[in-house]
Amino acid sequence: MLTIYMRLNGVMVGDVHRVLSRGGIFCYPNNTYNPEQPAKLRLLYEANPLAMLVENANGKAFTEQERILAIEPSHIHQRVAVIMGSTGEVDACLRYLKNK
Repeated sequence: MLTIYMRLNGVMVGDVHRVLSRGGIFCYPNNTYNPEQPAKLRLLYEANPLAMLVENANGKAFTEQERILAIEPSHIHQRVAVIMGSTGEVDACLRYLKNK
């Protein structure tokens, strides 16, 4: 029997800790509500540090198009979508977004 647990409390560090210790995926995708600011999490001081931890734990950390740690920052407050967690879960999420 497959049981799915969801946790959403807006604390990226706590949620990523849970993903690292129990498996799963953390997603904060782009939204279309504000075209001026489609993503919420900042690349340099939110996405990159946790992406490094996730990848060192043999997981994956991607935006909706590319690996987070491969992004060359364009400015200090650059924002990106975040999809990070276990390799299989991230791959499944990226396949879904590609076929959407």
